Amino acid sequence: MASRGPVVPRITDVAALAGVSTSTASKALNDTGQLREETRERVRRAAEQLGFTPDSRGRALSSGRSYTVGLITTDSSGRFSIPIMLGAEDALSAGEMALVLCDTRDDALRESHYLKSLVARRVDGIIVTGRRTEPRAPIDVPMPVVYAFSPSSDPAGTSVVMDDHGGAASAVRHLLSLGRRRIAHVTGPATHRSAVVRAAATVAAAGDALIGEPLHGEWSERWGRHAVDVLLRTGEVDAISCGSDQIARGVCDRLRELGRAVPDDVAVTGFDNWSVMALASRPPLTTVDLRLEELGRRTAQLLLEMIGGAAPSGLVSMPMELVPRESTLGT
Repeated sequence: MASRGPVVPRITDVAALAGVSTSTASKALNDTGQLREETRERVRRAAEQLGFTPDSRGRALSSGRSYTVGLITTDSSGRFSIPIMLGAEDALSAGEMALVLCDTRDDALRESHYLKSLVARRVDGIIVTGRRTEPRAPIDVPMPVVYAFSPSSDPAGTSVVMDDHGGAASAVRHLLSLGRRRIAHVTGPATHRSAVVRAAATVAAAGDALIGEPLHGEWSERWGRHAVDVLLRTGEVDAISCGSDQIARGVCDRLRELGRAVPDDVAVTGFDNWSVMALASRPPLTTVDLRLEELGRRTAQLLLEMIGGAAPSGLVSMPMELVPRESTLGT
């Protein structure tokens, strides 16, 4: 006699164990209907006890939802979009929702193709992100959309962004608290919004302690090394705040080559808390953490609220966090 496989629990088994009707058990597990919380909890406990897993296809058909969210990005390297995606998945997984990643590679036609595909899949909502903080054109789709990192140019849209101004100001306040009074600022291209905002915040926070105008250049270690030569030709500094960790690592390298000790002679701060740069720097960098995963979680939470019928709109600014390390504190 052939042996039978394991018995798969059914929704009727869950209902019987919880002492409710099958329809009530289904509503409780799908988080629909007008049920008391104690009833929902009783059904959930019964499902867990039996090892019951709802059928996702049946749940989608009964609710009219796909339980999937699309993520559209222009950040092919994943430097910003991957942490945002991880944070978004943390929030979405609580609702047993899946995320579909679509990389447009800055190609408008590719973006249009992906949007048509996501609409055809009947995703419940879309997250739009990228690698720049400049506002971008909104997308036109028949489902909720939230923009992360790269805000929508439409003020009526819902966007979650970083507080670049607050992050840069916190780095300067840290340097001032250490007694630094000759602070220079080296950052990225003047055509990049993030570089301009961070420079403006540094100027405002440093006041009379700022030496010269902010220096704009590439987001690169090479630019950081060159900027040190420019600064030391014009006078002495006791601190250099940088618009990125890449620049700051180049600054530290050049100061060391010139026999200047970091931080004893010159304290250095970075921006991004990109571990590849911040921890490999000699010494490790005091830097500003963008908290991208938290930004992703907040974005997904807002999207879930919109999918549920809420109508949030406008700009949400997420705080950053200063991470002190040896480049300002020493060993």
